[in-house]
Amino acid sequence: MAIKIDVPELVEILKITPPEQNIMLIGKHGIGKSQIITGFYQKKKMKVIAFFLGQMSDPGDLIGLMYKDEKTGHSDFLPPYWWPVDNKPIVLFLDELNRARPEILQSVQDLTLNKTLAGKQLPEGSIVLSAVNEGDEYQLTDLDPALVSRFNLYEFAPTVEDWLLWANEKGLDERVTAFIQKNHHFLDPEDFFNSQDGLSVSSGLNKTPDRRAWEKVSHLIKPIDEIGDIHVKIIAGIVGVKAAISFKKSLGTTLKVSPEQLLLTFSKYKGKLKPFKLKEFIFLNEQVIYWLNGDNYKPRQKKTVLKNFHQYILYLKMVKQTEAIAHIASMIENERFQKLAGLLLVDSEEIGTELFEYIANIKL
Repeated sequence: MAIKIDVPELVEILKITPPEQNIMLIGKHGIGKSQIITGFYQKKKMKVIAFFLGQMSDPGDLIGLMYKDEKTGHSDFLPPYWWPVDNKPIVLFLDELNRARPEILQSVQDLTLNKTLAGKQLPEGSIVLSAVNEGDEYQLTDLDPALVSRFNLYEFAPTVEDWLLWANEKGLDERVTAFIQKNHHFLDPEDFFNSQDGLSVSSGLNKTPDRRAWEKVSHLIKPIDEIGDIHVKIIAGIVGVKAAISFKKSLGTTLKVSPEQLLLTFSKYKGKLKPFKLKEFIFLNEQVIYWLNGDNYKPRQKKTVLKNFHQYILYLKMVKQTEAIAHIASMIENERFQKLAGLLLVDSEEIGTELFEYIANIKL
């Protein structure tokens, strides 16, 4: 059994693990394994070469093609297209390892042990990572225990909170993030959904949502103000029928105040907060914190954002929504929002003063 990790823990593991140690991630498809790994090493200016081993039919794609060296008369391998010619360390990401053909895994064995392929040594400092998709439906090849033993093994299970943070940083459509915020079970469903409400699927295939699919939905509806029936059918093709119908129904129950409206023009929208109960304030708090943490405002708007956030906290005090203030304090204390904590508690003494009592109580 592998140890379970989330996104911040994965990033820390990538920072700490020495290059000579290999990492294997186990997880469902579409949860961001490739995206996080690629983004992390690209920030370090390291070239990331990804191989989808389940789609690879010839080891030559990985190790290069064999040829006869006319000088020695011996067989040798031409360097593959991806081989680093500048001798700088690279990152090899071997995805779908458990779907690879046995002849492909033979080459991976040598790579994971000695960082060599067909007798050629990777540049010093090069890193090898792999990922396997979880579930019997992905298992085409049994992995040799000797191969598995050459990896540090982790089950990658990113939380809904991880995805919401990422989604806000990437600027995904607020209607999508608000829906997932209220309906966590539609982000990583365990079971296939049955078709219903007239959007039936005549084939035996069933579409279910995943994290990558909701990103597609966001790109689809971003330029669309009104979601019509045809849009729902398109969305159903992306995330499945049940998720699409639930998403459509949720559009009529979204909050009347967006984080952007609250933080950029609080005085204009303050009146819309009057009918809010604690549940609505908690939901709005989460949207506001994710929006702030995602740097969704321009640098010149920073002063306005901090001022209006302070006004929002004072409003919560005025209407005696102390639990809502405590909720803000608890979110800021979460290590995932360290960047935001610095903004709110360092750049704004007023906000820090208002929240200090609640944060102190959390620590106690």
